[in-house]
This record gives sequence, C-alpha cells and structure tokens, in this order.
Amino acid sequence: MDNFENFSASDKAEAAELQRMIAIEQQKAQFQAQVHTFTDVCWDKCVDSPGSKLDNRTETCLVSCVERFIDTTLTITNRFTQMVQKGAH
Repeated sequence: MDNFENFSASDKAEAAELQRMIAIEQQKAQFQAQVHTFTDVCWDKCVDSPGSKLDNRTETCLVSCVERFIDTTLTITNRFTQMVQKGAH
C-alpha cells in the first residue's frame, strides 16, 4: 500500500490518514490485550476467592503484580529496541 504515485494529492492524504488511524487502532488493541493479560495473570496469582471487596493483601498483591508485569514488559521492549537500533547501524 506504499505505492501511491498514481494517486492524486488528496487521495494520498486520505490514504496516509487512513494508515495513521489504523496504526492508532492497532495500538489500542495491543493495549487492551496487554490489560487483559495483566488481569488474567495477576488475578490467578493474587485472588484466592472473589468477594464483594478486596482485602489489603490481595490489593497489594495485584498492584505489585501489575507493576512487575509493566516493568518487565518495558525492559524487554527497551532491550529489543536497542537490539534493532544496533542492527540498523
């Protein structure tokens, strides 16, 4: 879809805007998938029996679990970015 030389300027602008919107929606979907993964992993790890209210231990566990998950994801992402950048040089 990068081959736009036969398109008018307005067609090119529309195609670029469509690509931008698709990229945004893909990012939203990735974020939602990540939240779903956090929920599954941390729920299974921290919640023994669901109730009407989270006790302090469960709440602390959930917060710590999500923070570790985010930290790990960021570390892996940053390392991957470094590897890609080194490979590009």
